[in-house]
Amino acid sequence: MHMTTTEIFLIAMVIIFTIPYLIWRLGRTDYWAPLVVVQIIMGIVLGPGVLGNAFPEYYTFVFNPDVIKSLNGIAWWAVMIFVWIAGIELDLKKAWEYKRESGITAGLALGTPLLFGCAAAVVLMSFSDGWMGPKGMTWQFILGVGMACAVTALPILILLMEKLEILRQPIGQRILRYASLDDIAIWGVLALILLDWERVGRQGMFLVGFAIAAYVFRKLMVSIPEKDRWYSGFIWLALIGLAADWAGLHFMVGAFLAGAVMDAEWFNQEDMDKLRHFVLMIIMPVFFLSTGLRTNWEVGGSTVFIAAAILLVASVSGKLVGVHAAGKILKWEKGEASIIGWLLQTKALIMIIFANVLLDKQIITSETFTALLIMAVASTMLTVPVVSPKLARLREVIFRSK
Repeated sequence: MHMTTTEIFLIAMVIIFTIPYLIWRLGRTDYWAPLVVVQIIMGIVLGPGVLGNAFPEYYTFVFNPDVIKSLNGIAWWAVMIFVWIAGIELDLKKAWEYKRESGITAGLALGTPLLFGCAAAVVLMSFSDGWMGPKGMTWQFILGVGMACAVTALPILILLMEKLEILRQPIGQRILRYASLDDIAIWGVLALILLDWERVGRQGMFLVGFAIAAYVFRKLMVSIPEKDRWYSGFIWLALIGLAADWAGLHFMVGAFLAGAVMDAEWFNQEDMDKLRHFVLMIIMPVFFLSTGLRTNWEVGGSTVFIAAAILLVASVSGKLVGVHAAGKILKWEKGEASIIGWLLQTKALIMIIFANVLLDKQIITSETFTALLIMAVASTMLTVPVVSPKLARLREVIFRSK
């Protein structure tokens, strides 16, 4: 029976939304794997390395080129909105208020796993040539993998802290300050990696034009009612994403910048929380599947898992070492650094977005992308089971404001 592209696309959408939800709900995985993590894992399973190997005919029928193009379009817009929200929710005022403590902690929490991750990248390169992409330079690959190990996924961190009931507590607000500062550094490093000397003129034009446009945009936003700010914000997001991609900085960098120059106070916080929730529920699952379709196991499944394990050790140990060093400098209570370090090592979404950009620019190969994806999932799944008992033993730490 012949089926139209529309019908096959809807079959893919049924698969994307049904399978992860049933596994999450019936398997009651929420403690160690929230729905978003299950969706990421199922994106990998539904990709060419697992489903494509097991049932190649069904895989090529459902995920044919026309369907993949349609899914990719939805995925691009979904992740742009998500990164835009993350930019809007950056709270740098609090970070400035506690600048010494925030600067020391954020610096060590990012810098140490960055160094560990760079070392892991060197190890991978010494064993095989299949990890660096055809358009990547050695320094770009090493710095890109290092930063992927250092990333903290701010939106997922918020979800996990809500689950642990500490988001609105002093310790939760402290952790958000550290993660917010690291978020800026992450996108700054990504922009550095993507600097294209052949298009440096365009990139300079973009940055100058963006600064002028942001000034005008901010003036406009404070002069219009909130209901118009939402629509204006989405137009702004699309325009800056387009301009950044034209300049060679990738539309994800544009999406973050578009949000970073906006103030969360312009919007009702409850509405912003709902938007994040609905984006995660309605369109981000398509991004997870689109991400899974980009995985590759050609260097061998065991090799990819070994690489993922090396990256996981570098990521988690680097984050914990860095935060423990900050704890010693700032004289934190015993056990406090461990809780903060484990929460800040949460990866998932932002690292996957970061790795997608590196893959798009062919700085890493799809095998490296697969290893990074596995590392991100594993690090995120470790967070709640490790932190939950620590919080139960150290309740007084929750209420420390600095």
